[in-house]
Amino acid sequence: MARPSDELAIAWSSLVGADDGSEGWRSAPVSRHGAILLHAGRRFPGGAEALLARFGVATLPAATKLPEGAGFRIERANPKDDGVAWLALTRKPDGSAELFAAMARDIADALDACPVADEAKGLATLLGRVRAWQEFMRKGAAPLEAEAEVGLFGELAALRAIIEAGLEPAAACESWRGPLGGLRDFEIGTGGIEVKSTLSSLGFPARVGALEQLDDSVRQPLFVAGMRLRQTASGSSLPDAVETLRDIVAGEQEAERLLAERVIAAGYFDAHAGQYARRFELAECRVLRVAEGFPRMTPWSVPAGVTRASYDIDLDKAPGQVTSVAEALKELKAL
Repeated sequence: MARPSDELAIAWSSLVGADDGSEGWRSAPVSRHGAILLHAGRRFPGGAEALLARFGVATLPAATKLPEGAGFRIERANPKDDGVAWLALTRKPDGSAELFAAMARDIADALDACPVADEAKGLATLLGRVRAWQEFMRKGAAPLEAEAEVGLFGELAALRAIIEAGLEPAAACESWRGPLGGLRDFEIGTGGIEVKSTLSSLGFPARVGALEQLDDSVRQPLFVAGMRLRQTASGSSLPDAVETLRDIVAGEQEAERLLAERVIAAGYFDAHAGQYARRFELAECRVLRVAEGFPRMTPWSVPAGVTRASYDIDLDKAPGQVTSVAEALKELKAL
């Protein structure tokens, strides 16, 4: 169950008066039933808000790489001098207090849901969620622009189609790599699926962001899923699409965790839901295999010296037989 929205704020507020002029941490427990003991904390001098996570080991794996984003940092800490490992997620002075509180609450909720005896899962959850918020803040931490809204709606429609075609929800959510900066939206089986979405009824304009995006020389096969949307009063909004996926994976803990991370990393924040008033219907899902004759540029097809490019294509003019998501997954050896 999600914690009250003001729980962390109350804990942080109670610690303001704990500043006695000495350096160090002041904290208060806010854990529920997860694998990781959580404290709301402040580090003095300065008194910046923090979420502290305690692990029942003396040290964390040396290879553990700690992410850092705009507005926050995460670091190893020793607030209690108790011989075990702690991680501290701390707001930077220039970071938004409101946004940091939302991030800390989301991470705390995710850790509460981890199995009590599985600290490794707790660590993976903590770092995965922090990296998702890192990507969210890198994208600007603002509501998505209109084009990005359409793109995310299309990717969610593709994810739903992949699950409904028979791929396990956790595997499907894991394969959704686009929000994490992946070259293609879905890396599945031996190849991948790149999703292109449009509202256009004349032609199917699609932007290809890199020479490597439609290059199938390393991983095959590669498919492009063209999601033609239609804006209607009776359709689904972007928040509706997010909630539908949440309902589909509900009860499957790993899928819930992965979906939550991907949605945040894609730039969607629940607090912005009211900004997305448009409603869409999926008018067409066209899955095409990238093969000889497909309109594309790759590192091997451009003149020597061209190292980077983005370009536009029209999927309506792409040759090849249209297939289904299920058949594409079979060719990808994912089913």
